[in-house]
Amino acid sequence: MLADPRHLREGHRPKGRALDRQILALAVPALGALVAEPLFVLIDSAMVGHLGTAELAGLSLSSTLLTTAVGIFVFLAYATTAATARRVGAGDRAGGVSAGIDGMWLAVVLGSLTAGGLLLAAPWLVAAMGAPAAVEPHAVAYLRWSAPGLVGMLLVLAATGTLRGLLDTRTPFVVAVAGAVSNIGLNALFIYGLGMGVAGSGLGTATAQTAMGLALVLVVLRRARGIGVSLRPRGAGIWSAARSGAPLLVRTLTLRGAILATVAVATSLGAVSLAAHQVVNAMWGLAAFALDALAIAAQAMVGQALGAGDPGHVRALMRRCLQWGTAAGALLGVLFAAAGWWLAPLFTGDDDVRLAAAVGLAVAGACLPVAGWVYVLDGVLIGAGDGRYLAWAGVLTLVVYLPLAWAVQEFAPDGAAGLAWLWAAFGGAFMTARAITTGLRARGTSWMVLGTGR
Repeated sequence: MLADPRHLREGHRPKGRALDRQILALAVPALGALVAEPLFVLIDSAMVGHLGTAELAGLSLSSTLLTTAVGIFVFLAYATTAATARRVGAGDRAGGVSAGIDGMWLAVVLGSLTAGGLLLAAPWLVAAMGAPAAVEPHAVAYLRWSAPGLVGMLLVLAATGTLRGLLDTRTPFVVAVAGAVSNIGLNALFIYGLGMGVAGSGLGTATAQTAMGLALVLVVLRRARGIGVSLRPRGAGIWSAARSGAPLLVRTLTLRGAILATVAVATSLGAVSLAAHQVVNAMWGLAAFALDALAIAAQAMVGQALGAGDPGHVRALMRRCLQWGTAAGALLGVLFAAAGWWLAPLFTGDDDVRLAAAVGLAVAGACLPVAGWVYVLDGVLIGAGDGRYLAWAGVLTLVVYLPLAWAVQEFAPDGAAGLAWLWAAFGGAFMTARAITTGLRARGTSWMVLGTGR
């Protein structure tokens, strides 16, 4: 059973194995939900791939635009987790749920605006991405038919953050799995049954995403009614949610900037490096899910402990989550290094790409313990509502990383050596810079604001 925040105020803190069980009770379902989401793209790719190469290429291009749009607004989950958890920890459960509802209304506003923009600008965006003539109509069709699902996806983020703040990661996991499964049936119906092709894939995904958003909203609303919380939109509350999320948006943009810079450098190094980078990056993304699940647990638990006014428990939580994060990173790093030579052939038959991917995986694996530390500390500071510091730290680390990325682009060779230098810069230097900025902050107490917060 998850800890009641009232127990924290009374000094009954979970320790040792009890604390580990609480961390895992949050992290494991969170990991399941994180892994379930990418299944949408995989399902779409598998089904659309049977329609033809141009159709699959169109899906690839437009899904990249959609996932980027959703990724930019991930602050909806982070901000609502922090706001809800802190108020619940302070004994104001109604205030916590109300903050989550404000975040959900903000999600509706942002989702509607973004969906409308994509519907109108789809042809221009696809052309700007350099789509070939045969690919362009399929990319536009998928983008337009799937765009309405953005409202549902942003609602999923905000509602999931609310439930995490209530220490419930199981409900989002169940909804994510149900959504992925239903997406298979909907896609089969629209793509093949109704003969809609790529447009049917977009419609199926949008329908499943909307259903997921509504399901999570109903869960939150049921809990709101049970404690007498109003469901009406509050201008002040929505504005507060937007203000608290803005610094996290800046942080997300800096991370996206670093990732895009890394892809650009890999592209400049040649086809072998770019192909191998895709393999390493895909594996790094899988590892990131596991580490991010621990960060989610840290967000919710730290937020509630701060709300309960228990700095000692906050420190204990941070230490334990850091131990889990670093250990998980080290384990994954060993697996990367040991399995790289066997994993690479699963992705390519080119010997040069295999070698570069194996070497890149070994370098990335060596960096994963630091990444585990970074992910958890990010979660701790997000749970504390320290978004403004994270925004400035994100800008600083990006400024540090960009010259290193440029140096790799200018001086590193193609192939395995070039990719090794690139991942040493990204996984090593960039992650170390993030570890330093977050670590220095965590050593102090200025982020540890007790009670209902700032």
